[in-house]
Amino acid sequence: MSNIFWKFVEKIIRFFFEKIIKLSLSKDKYDTLIQFIKFGIVGLSNTVISYLIYIVTLLGLQNVGFIPSIDYLIAQFVGFALSVLWSFYWNNKYVFQDKENRNWFHALIKTYISYAFTGLFLNSILSLIWVEAFHWSKLIAPIINLLISVPLNFILNKFWAFENNQF
Repeated sequence: MSNIFWKFVEKIIRFFFEKIIKLSLSKDKYDTLIQFIKFGIVGLSNTVISYLIYIVTLLGLQNVGFIPSIDYLIAQFVGFALSVLWSFYWNNKYVFQDKENRNWFHALIKTYISYAFTGLFLNSILSLIWVEAFHWSKLIAPIINLLISVPLNFILNKFWAFENNQF
C-alpha cells in the first residue's frame, strides 16, 4: 500500500461524494471521512490476515489434538498478536499519519491495548457466546464480532492510540 494507492483512493472517494452524491463537507469532516475509509481498508486487510492466521492456527491445533474446547481461543490470540503489528504499521504510516512528536513505541502499546480490549477481550467473550450459547460455527464467530469491534477500534485508535483529536 503506497502513497499512490492512497491518493487514488482519496480521488475516488472525493469523486463519489462530491459528484455522485453531491455532498459538500467541510475540510475537517472530509478529512475524517477519508481517515475512516482508510482505516476501513487497513482493517479489511488486517481482518483477512488475522482470519487466515486464525484458520491456520486452528487447523494446526486440531491436527495435533490440542484441547478442542479452547483451540479457537488460542487461534484467536495468535491471529490477534500478529495482525495488530500489521495494522499498527499501516495505520501509523497512512491513516493517522505519523506525527514527528509521536512516540511510536507508546502508540504501539496503546494500539495493542485498544485491540486487546476489542479484538481479544471483547471478541473472546462474544466468541464464547456465539460458539457455546448459540452453537454457531467456530469459523463464523470472528466474522460476526467485526460488527461491534471495528467501529469501536476506530474511535480508540483515532483519539487515544494515535492521539489524532481532529474530528
